[in-house]
This record gives sequence, structure tokens and C-alpha cells, in this order.
Amino acid sequence: MTDRPAHRAPAFPAGTFRPDPAPAGRGRMLAAAAGLELRITSRNGEQLLLAVVIPVAALLLLSLTRIVSLPDPRVSAVVPGVLTLAVLSAGFTSQAITTGFDRRYGVLKRLSAAGMGRGLLLSGKVAATSAVVVGQVVVLVAVASALGWRPHGDLLWAVLLLALGVAAFVGLALLLGGVLRAEAVLALANLVWLLLVAVGGVVQPLTAAPAWLRTVGELTPAGALSQGLRAVLQDGHAPGALPVVVLLSWTVLGWAGVVRWFRWQ
Repeated sequence: MTDRPAHRAPAFPAGTFRPDPAPAGRGRMLAAAAGLELRITSRNGEQLLLAVVIPVAALLLLSLTRIVSLPDPRVSAVVPGVLTLAVLSAGFTSQAITTGFDRRYGVLKRLSAAGMGRGLLLSGKVAATSAVVVGQVVVLVAVASALGWRPHGDLLWAVLLLALGVAAFVGLALLLGGVLRAEAVLALANLVWLLLVAVGGVVQPLTAAPAWLRTVGELTPAGALSQGLRAVLQDGHAPGALPVVVLLSWTVLGWAGVVRWFRWQ
């Protein structure tokens, strides 16, 4: 019996074929997935409305009118809630609906067949959502600054809270969009958005709510994020343990559900 060579030279030298038929590296695949998500968002009028127009409109309306009772300066009380609204809209509602309809139309199935594993797909969605949130924050901070807003407290706390908010909302969105039918996702994602806006202290601080509603609201991801941001940006001190623990808990629950139940189709 003849010994097989330990190493066989490639049949064709590197660079023979253009484009290279070998699989792209994971970094390039992640960048491609995130870029695809960003292009879809930028071309979707409904998603742009959720991501930018509604938060900016809410910032202007609540800061310049007195339809809601808020302490002066009003813009300082409005900014934390509007930032929460932006993260909720981009990270949860928009992402859940997009994922649900991508499953319905077989987009995720085709990406899987093309070598896009679940880890890369989900990482691309998180990266794209994070980029959208950064853009939202830049626009909202610019508008708020023009209205006279000046932040208080350590901005690193605000960045940490926003990052936890993105992680929690995207995990819950992918759980919803990766399990239910697209029509159910559309209805439920919008309903949850309305409920979280209502009970999460997004429009008006939870300190003005009855005790039972304040307790319930602080245990929601929107309530934890809005209360934490108010503590930092409005009151000028650390958010305390409760908002961080609540956001971490929702993050773990959401992503554990994604790992267990997310389906490609």
C-alpha cells in the first residue's frame, strides 16, 4: 500500500478565478449583513418614520407646547423619554416587523443557504440597529441642543444604558419576529410599542404616575431605560441598580428565547 502525500498542492494557483469563489471572511459577511439591513431601513418610508420623524416630532411638540405637564426646562424632561422612544422604535418595532416579513418571503432561508449562519445574521441585525440608534441620537441631540438642552451627569452612564436598551429591544424583536407569523408580528409589535410608550414613562416621567403604574412601568425595558436616562441626563447622578438590572434581565430573557426558538422560515 502506497502512502498518501501529507499535503496536496491546490489544483489552481491562488488568484486564478475572479471574483474569488472562496467564502468571504466572517468580518466581510458581517459588514455585508449590516449594510443590507441599513439599506433596507433607509429605503423604507415606514421605518424612517418610526426611527427619525416620530422621535423628532415628539421632541419638538413636547418641548415647545404644554399639552403635557412637565417641569421646566421642558426640553430637559423630554430628551430622556424621546431617546427611549427612538431606541424602542428602531430596536424593537422596526426590527421585529422586518424579521417577520423576511421570514415570510424566504429571505432568511436564502441567506442561510448562502452560508449566512444564524450568528452572523443576528450579529448583522444588531450592528445595523446600533448604527441606526447612533444616527438617531446624533439628530435628537442636535435638535435638543438647538432648543437649549444641556445634559447633566456622566455621559458614559447614558451610553451604557442606551447600549443595554438596544440589546434588550433587539433580542425581544428577534424573538417575536423569529417565531410568529408576519401578520401577527406586525399587529403585536405595534401594540407592544403603544403599551410601552404608555406605561414606560416615555411621554411623562413615571414619578407622576400612581404607585402601582410606576412599579409596573419601571419593570418594563422602556420604563427602565427612560428612568435611567432621566437620572443621568436630567438629575445628574448615576441611574441606580434597578434600571440596569431590569435591562440586563430583559436582554438575557430575549436572547435566550432567540437561541431556543428563532426559526429561519
